Amino acid sequence: MIGKIKSYDEDTQTGVIKSDEEFYEFHVDDWSEPVLPIIDSDVLFEAEGETATMVTLIGNYLDHREPVKSRRTAMLLALFPLTGFFAGHRWYLGFYKLAVLQTIFCMVTVGIGIIWPLVDGFLIYAGKIHLDSQRRPLK
Repeated sequence: MIGKIKSYDEDTQTGVIKSDEEFYEFHVDDWSEPVLPIIDSDVLFEAEGETATMVTLIGNYLDHREPVKSRRTAMLLALFPLTGFFAGHRWYLGFYKLAVLQTIFCMVTVGIGIIWPLVDGFLIYAGKIHLDSQRRPLK
């Protein structure tokens, strides 16, 4: 079956996969990849009741550690006033919830809110923001 990882707890080493509106639990012992499970990754698995076994990553998630997003693009999106105001860099990096929050904050605070994307742009430049939402490094 094909599904998507909906949760993973590193402490208990268990997670949940959703496939066709059904949920399946899995343990890291049934995980066949050298990297830990990542939420929202597409996986192929065998279903045994409510348990998933033989869980394997499929698609682009196999190379999830390879840089995909550009640090320069993210920094420019943060520093340009219009795209920074609407959290363009957060959308670009895949942090959608934070992008919505940042956009609302910028709209509510009007002039003061533009400081947030400027600080983010500096943090991207300095390497403090160096991963996208899939935890891949920036180019």
